[in-house]
Amino acid sequence: MLLEAFMSKDVGPQLTLADLIINKIRERDEQVSSEARPLPKMDNAIIDLYKGVGKLLSKYTTGKVPKAFKHIPSLEVWEDVLYLTEPEKWSANAMFQATRIFASNMGVKKAQRFYRLVLLPRIREDIRKNKRLHFALYQALKKSLYKPAAFNKGILFPLCESGTCNLREAVIVGSIIQKVSIPPLHSSVAILKLAEMDYCGTTSYFIKLLLDKKYALPYRVLDAVVAHFMRFLDDTRIMPVIWHQSLLTFVQRYKNELTKEEKDNLHDLTEYQKHYLVTNEIRRELKNSRNRGEKEDPMSITSTAAINKAVEEDRHDFPDVPMDED
Repeated sequence: MLLEAFMSKDVGPQLTLADLIINKIRERDEQVSSEARPLPKMDNAIIDLYKGVGKLLSKYTTGKVPKAFKHIPSLEVWEDVLYLTEPEKWSANAMFQATRIFASNMGVKKAQRFYRLVLLPRIREDIRKNKRLHFALYQALKKSLYKPAAFNKGILFPLCESGTCNLREAVIVGSIIQKVSIPPLHSSVAILKLAEMDYCGTTSYFIKLLLDKKYALPYRVLDAVVAHFMRFLDDTRIMPVIWHQSLLTFVQRYKNELTKEEKDNLHDLTEYQKHYLVTNEIRRELKNSRNRGEKEDPMSITSTAAINKAVEEDRHDFPDVPMDED
C-alpha cells in the first residue's frame, strides 16, 4: 500500500495512563517490584473505594455512574485515582460516560491528558482488534470534540505524530471532524500544526477534511500550508492520491488568497509531483484565479448580476388590448 511508505517503522509502544503512573511511582520508590501493579500512596479506604468503582465500570452497560467516579475531576491526584479504576478494563459504555463527565467538568489540560492517555489508546486498540469502532466509543470520540483544544492536543496531534495512524483510523476519526462543528480558531490551529508536523500519509487526509470546512483562514495558516506542500518539491517518493487531493482542495478553496509567488511555486511543484487525474485540475484552478489583495473584475460582477437579475413585473401595468367591437 502506497501510504505505508509514509509511516514510521521504528515507533516504540505508546504510553498509557498506567504506564506513566507506574513510572512515576517507581521513581519515588525504587524498591517496587517490576512484576507488581504498584498502588499510589493514599488512604486504604480510598484505594478500596475506587478499586470497587473500577470493577463496576468494567461491567457497566447503562444507568447511573457511581458518585465517587464523578468526583474524580475535582481531585488534585485525579490521575492516581483514575489509575485505581483500571481504565483499560472499562466497558465501552463506561468509557463514553467517563468522557462525557470529564469533558464537561475538566479544564483543557486535564481533559487533554485523559484523551491522550486513556481514550485514544482504547480507541486505537478497539479499531485494531475489531476492524471497526464500537458505537459507544464512537460516541465518546464525538463527545471529546466538544472541547476542541483538548481534542486537538489529546487525540488528533498524538495520532498523527505517532507515525502509525492507518487509513481506517484516519477515516473513523475524520468522520467526527466532518460531522461536528469546530470553531474557526481551533481549526486554524489544527491545520497550522498538521502542516508543520513531520509528514505521515494520513496527515493529508486530516488536512483535507479541515480545509473542506471552508473557514476564512489567516494568511499565516495559508502560507504554512503552501510551505507544507513545497517540502515535497524534491521528494523522490511517489505521493499518495490523498496528498494530491488535499492540494487540489486547498487551491480550490483558497486560490484567491494566495500570492502570485506562491501560485508560481505550486505550479512548479506540479511539474515534479503529478497525478494524471488531479494535476491538470490543480493547474487550472491556479491559472483562473486572482492573486491575494487583487480586487475582482467589476465587469464580471456586473455581467453576472445582469444575468441573474429577476424579472420585475407590475401587475397593474397591462398593455392596451383592442376589443372586438373596436
